[in-house]
Amino acid sequence: MTIESINIAEKYSLFTETWSPRIVGDLNENYIKIARLKDDFVWHSHEHEDELFVVYKGTLFMDFRDGRTLQVQPGEILIVPKGVEHRPHTNGEEVWAMLVEPKSTLHTGGEETKQTVSIEAQQRI
Repeated sequence: MTIESINIAEKYSLFTETWSPRIVGDLNENYIKIARLKDDFVWHSHEHEDELFVVYKGTLFMDFRDGRTLQVQPGEILIVPKGVEHRPHTNGEEVWAMLVEPKSTLHTGGEETKQTVSIEAQQRI
């Protein structure tokens, strides 16, 4: 087994697509993913999994059905509990986020949209 550090900025330089997570590591039964986020994503929830967002660059906005919108700044995290409908978006700037989620977590939960990226299509970089 090879143990190496992962340079997050270098990994972000390997792709430009937004809302298309890339797998950078495995942690127990979880994937560590990074994603470039820009503009609006879809409303969705994850019935069985909590979702952890770590903002690396930019400001992530997270809308909730109760009318709240939270701002997540670089160096901050947000945990969305399972079953809570949410919609991530940005103010037009590109946001770099890291996700830690179970390997079974579907990109858009039970919603199938043009923005959905299957687990199989989420490339390992």
